[in-house]
Amino acid sequence: MRIVSDVKTDINMREVTFEISAEALEGACERVYQRQKKDILIKGFRKGKAPRKMVEKIYGEEVFFEDAVNMLLPAELDQMVTELGLTLVDRPAIELVSCTKAEGAVCKATCITKPEVEISAYKGIHAPMVVHEVTDEDIDQQIEIFRQRQARIVEVTDRAAENGDEVKINFEGFIDDVAFEGGKGEEYPLRLGSGQFIPGFEEQIIGHNIGEQFDITVTFPESYGDERYAGKEAVFKIELLAISMQELPDADDELAKDVSDFDTMEALRADIRGKMTETAQKQAENQFESAVFDTLIAATDAAVPSVMYERRISQMVRDFEQNLRRQYNDMTLADYLSYTGMTEQQMRDTYEEQARKEVLLRLALEKIADLEGIEVSDEELEDGLQDFAAKVGVSLEVVKAQIPMADFKLDMRVTKAVELVKSNAVVDNDMAPAAEEAPAEETAEATDAE
Repeated sequence: MRIVSDVKTDINMREVTFEISAEALEGACERVYQRQKKDILIKGFRKGKAPRKMVEKIYGEEVFFEDAVNMLLPAELDQMVTELGLTLVDRPAIELVSCTKAEGAVCKATCITKPEVEISAYKGIHAPMVVHEVTDEDIDQQIEIFRQRQARIVEVTDRAAENGDEVKINFEGFIDDVAFEGGKGEEYPLRLGSGQFIPGFEEQIIGHNIGEQFDITVTFPESYGDERYAGKEAVFKIELLAISMQELPDADDELAKDVSDFDTMEALRADIRGKMTETAQKQAENQFESAVFDTLIAATDAAVPSVMYERRISQMVRDFEQNLRRQYNDMTLADYLSYTGMTEQQMRDTYEEQARKEVLLRLALEKIADLEGIEVSDEELEDGLQDFAAKVGVSLEVVKAQIPMADFKLDMRVTKAVELVKSNAVVDNDMAPAAEEAPAEETAEATDAE
């Protein structure tokens, strides 16, 4: 391979013209012929026995050129990239300029290169890390969830329906005294206050007793999905068949025993507080890290080729489909798009901003690794490969055979750069958004209660 010209045509764009020698082309043509000859049938010869010269005489000397050049291109491109010191972000577009037996092939590669990156600052980044203080109210809410899970349903026969009750009703709706489609139900279960029906429907059942038959009047919202009914008044004839309610257990030691390994409510509450505090700390750390990286991204200047964003988006879509298949019995992306009414492009658009951030962050971290001279020792590389092999459940030999070592080593350098940025970041809670003050009346009431 000989480079003929190397021209920068735009930011991150290069056109490289290179030659493939006649000797290399001839050798590749012979290998292509040997692979294909078993399928070649020419009059006067048994299938697979036609000499190469006869094939080229009939079909032209260029008959094997395209496959031969494609066979040579991977190695030729690797040599070109190494010789010019390029870092490509996508597979080059190749144009075959000329190809003859006597002179070999001339190819033009349109290359998209990794952008130059400038970072204004990456040490001493300030960001808030506010840890939510776990309150008794937070613990009460979790205890309430436990109570809801342990609730039992009991029939109510001695009072009227109340908000929160589960009722069973027959109903039929009329608009201008005419029954309308979809407005009828029998023995229909409905939790009052759930908002399942249009506004005003559930509220008018409250106060009625089992066995009562009554009418309620509601107005369909102007934004109702069926235009035939939007904005119209309807009368529903209701028969209340049954009332039931949730009976919640007391928040006592018995509940603690039922929902946990603890014997007392006090111990359960202490455990909940500990776990919530740990979670709050982790959330604060994650938010701090996210804020630091957002600042780093904002401090990064790079003319990023659009193909880098598109490739990241494509990976995110593939990851999404893999998760679909795992979680929903091999659901495909096409199935998901059909169910949601979304096009693939619309889905890709939803990933655009996140892809932009991830690509810029990766470029920034790689630049920091270069600026700081971050390296990975052979021992660190070996340990990293062993950890990865254990994580994916394959042997170390398989990992080494299948993973490009240069890429894996770069990932480890980036990980070190992440730790460097985080370790040099500064917690600055003066940057945290100010908490909204409670209205004066509410503050006074809280003080009085204390």
